[in-house]
Amino acid sequence: MEQNKYQEVHIYTDGACSGNPGPGGWAAILQFGKHEKEISGNMPSTTNNRMELFAVISGIGQLKKPCIINIYSDSSYVVNAFEKAWIDNWKNNGWKTASKDPVENQDLWKLLLLTIKKHPKVKFHKVKGHSDNEFNNRCDALAKAEIAKLQQKD
Repeated sequence: MEQNKYQEVHIYTDGACSGNPGPGGWAAILQFGKHEKEISGNMPSTTNNRMELFAVISGIGQLKKPCIINIYSDSSYVVNAFEKAWIDNWKNNGWKTASKDPVENQDLWKLLLLTIKKHPKVKFHKVKGHSDNEFNNRCDALAKAEIAKLQQKD
């Protein structure tokens, strides 16, 4: 499979939660060449980890054809699942952790795996949160704005 026949897309993601669980927000910024697209959303009762996962799933879900994808996240939970092969171990152990407990957020992990399957290469990159990465900071602001929308409704 020639990699250069696929477009390379960069997706920055972040999730946030006010309380854990509590109202949550997620955001993603997709970049291809000079093109950029921001998406975001919220959920009334969720967790930070679910919002982090939902941001990645939603970002990848925007792509209309197979791409080479670079995902940038400040979530160790999301990045390490792939970069340290946690997800492979969970699948091989019947969605149980090393301590034999059920893996949390299985529904979203399984959805993410299905979403990724359509693409020839997906690489996860850890970025430092609340630091000097302008796109991570923008995602953080968008996710927090989504939480504020929910809180204004109350």
